[in-house]
Amino acid sequence: MSNLKAVAEHSKVSIATVSRVINNDPKVSKETVLKVQASIKALDYKPNRVAQRLRSSNSKTKLLGLIIPDIQNPFFVDVVRGVEDYAYRNNFAVMIGNFGQDEKKEKLYLDIFQSENIDGLIVAPIHGKDKGIENLVKNGIPVVCIDRGLTDIEVDIVKVDNELGAFNAVDHLLSIGHRRIAFISGNFKIPTYTGRLEGYKKALRKYGIPFDEKLVFAKNADYKSGFDLANLILELEDRPTAVFSGNNLLTLGALEAIHGKNIKIPEEISIIGFDDMPWSISLNPPLTAVRQPGFDMGRKAAEMLYERIANPSKKNESVILDTELMIRKSTTRLE
Repeated sequence: MSNLKAVAEHSKVSIATVSRVINNDPKVSKETVLKVQASIKALDYKPNRVAQRLRSSNSKTKLLGLIIPDIQNPFFVDVVRGVEDYAYRNNFAVMIGNFGQDEKKEKLYLDIFQSENIDGLIVAPIHGKDKGIENLVKNGIPVVCIDRGLTDIEVDIVKVDNELGAFNAVDHLLSIGHRRIAFISGNFKIPTYTGRLEGYKKALRKYGIPFDEKLVFAKNADYKSGFDLANLILELEDRPTAVFSGNNLLTLGALEAIHGKNIKIPEEISIIGFDDMPWSISLNPPLTAVRQPGFDMGRKAAEMLYERIANPSKKNESVILDTELMIRKSTTRLE
């Protein structure tokens, strides 16, 4: 395998000059840059990224960090694809951490990413008062929040209007006659779910229906929680006629519980999920769901981070993308 010395000998320059070319030193002449780049290509030399970072804390590593709460969630898979797509097109690599709403695990990834001297970070904070992320911003590391933001510090963010998306879902159920609508949610410490709760309440107010906290069920935003919470709903004496589920994993768990009790959808209970899954149309019956543009969110977050790295002093930006209610056969008019 070729090394720095071999590239220097091939291009007839010093090892230091090769290093400066690799690290994009603007003082190197264009002629020398082209000559060294030609040698790198001819020898198939791969620069050691770790060595680059050790040599200079000021050089750009072309490395982005991405921390997400749940890699099993298809929504976040789309986000990762969007980030990676933009990063690849702009010659950045992406390091991914999956923290599963575990604060210790999130801190571990933050420490690792900082030791790798990342150029910037895209993150879905564990909650609105995430001190670990706040400290990164205060220390001058470019950060873009995705899906959820911070409450005590300004930062770039890209998300959807969770309140409006939830409002549209519940409004649809109300418009077709449902009045007892249960809401299955993730933890309300996460701003995403507080927004969806507000949308749920707003739709009820539109129809003059009092908010009943006994119809709101919150736990972890995962499959098992969806299953457990749906079973609680189905065992209520005055069972709701419809369920609004706060994310796709909760929805899948709820569907298993409903099918497990041989309750017919939508004849006996209607269901809407927040997050439209790739297989929603293949479910029986096809799922009515709020579609949010995960890929576009990821790509936009990467673009915003790229701009923040290039211009650290630019004004913070908040981008809110649209959701779309996909009406299918898991909801029906209540006669």
